[in-house]
Amino acid sequence: MLTRIFQSGNSLAVRIPKELGFALEAQDAELERVGNTLVLRLVQRDTLADIGDVFAAFSPGFMSQGREFQAEHERDWQGHAQPRPQD
Repeated sequence: MLTRIFQSGNSLAVRIPKELGFALEAQDAELERVGNTLVLRLVQRDTLADIGDVFAAFSPGFMSQGREFQAEHERDWQGHAQPRPQD
């Protein structure tokens, strides 16, 4: 299947024919040049929809003994708080 590369603003663009399309709407994609070939991959956005799969990857005994104790250190917060402007 042939298509055409064209100028769109300051960028080059290519129209993807509907028969080859795999995105239903505008979406971010990663473009990589490999020799004389351009490779286009849709970017998979992380969502909380798969959080159950993430937790399932941990072993049943993960963190069963709690966390290792970490000593707290005093911090100098002087100069970090910015005063709010008066209305």
